[in-house]
Amino acid sequence: QVQFVESGGGLVQPGGSLRLSCQVSGIAFDLAVMGWYRQAPGKQRHLVAGINDLGRTNYNYTDSWKGRFTISRDNAKNTIYLQMNSLKPEDTAVYYCNRMPPFDYWGQGTQVTVSS
Repeated sequence: QVQFVESGGGLVQPGGSLRLSCQVSGIAFDLAVMGWYRQAPGKQRHLVAGINDLGRTNYNYTDSWKGRFTISRDNAKNTIYLQMNSLKPEDTAVYYCNRMPPFDYWGQGTQVTVSS
């Protein structure tokens, strides 16, 4: 069955960087459109960025991560990544990966806390 294992989160100071990873199994990963989502405390989960099977990316710029976050994928490793730079306290959230559109199933996510 489908499985998402997110990692790479942690506590970082404002202005710092993190690289999140998501190992995917149980689907034809190289054909899948994948995305990173996040859920901040007290808020709904929503899409941060997506990447299609050819590596074309799309970012949801409703929030303030334009130019700071980069999504990528390695089809040989069934893994997607989210490089996050210049982190801000408002980036504090649990980050999840999933297909686009998402399955009902979600992994455990990885906690990112930006605080001094």
